Amino acid sequence: MSKVWFVTGSARGLGRAFVEAALSRGDRVAATARDTARLDDLVAAYGGAVLPLALDVTDRAAVHEAVRRAAEHFGRLDVVVNNAGYGLFGAVEELGERELRDQLETNLYGPLWVVQAALPRLREQGGGHIVQISSVGGVVAMPLGGGYHASKWALEALSESLAQEVAPFGVRVTVVEPGSYATDAMTSVVHAEADPVYEGLREQFAAFASSVDVGDPAAAGRALLKIVDSENPPLRVFFGAQGNELLPQVYTDRLHTWAAWQDLAREAHGDVRG
Repeated sequence: MSKVWFVTGSARGLGRAFVEAALSRGDRVAATARDTARLDDLVAAYGGAVLPLALDVTDRAAVHEAVRRAAEHFGRLDVVVNNAGYGLFGAVEELGERELRDQLETNLYGPLWVVQAALPRLREQGGGHIVQISSVGGVVAMPLGGGYHASKWALEALSESLAQEVAPFGVRVTVVEPGSYATDAMTSVVHAEADPVYEGLREQFAAFASSVDVGDPAAAGRALLKIVDSENPPLRVFFGAQGNELLPQVYTDRLHTWAAWQDLAREAHGDVRG
């Protein structure tokens, strides 16, 4: 049975790959983008199976209108993919208030508005699947990414609570945590005003980034089809090898630290029994 998708950030990158994967197997997609002209080739190739919608996810009213139009046009929504987002990079000391607020408006509030707009319809249907595109950077933080990591860690927490709240209604939630992919995502990156004291750190990070093996967006698109078709989809899943390479040591270190300081944790609780 074909599915109806609502995908934000569909014009390029992983969002484009998700849309193409869905359309190629006969699903229908409401594809949103700031500039719908970038979706013209999909309309030419797939006709009425794709509904292009102009959308800036930071505009709450526009989000509700886009979800309404998509649901009324196709008659239902089965898969909602919150993919729109970008990266803000710079040392924490360098971050400007407006830059950080803009980051959160897109990467956190945007998905929130989409979820709030779609949920009443999914509940009424008795089911659906919300896919939140996070990042490996949503579970581990690196230098110079504090603003971006903050937005993705917040999205992860929001989504974990959401999953528990909507499960009784038959709505599933999956947080996808991609590593690096061969997309043009870096063209949308915002850099905070650089302070020379962090220049050495920037050079180290650039060397690390250039050594990372990037993935194929089309493979990510095919992988997402398996997630949304699964009878028991995961709450969290890595896309690419980076997550499984990085996270075991990260969590081992966290568990070790908590264990090493457990006596202090008990001490901090105090004795309130009188």
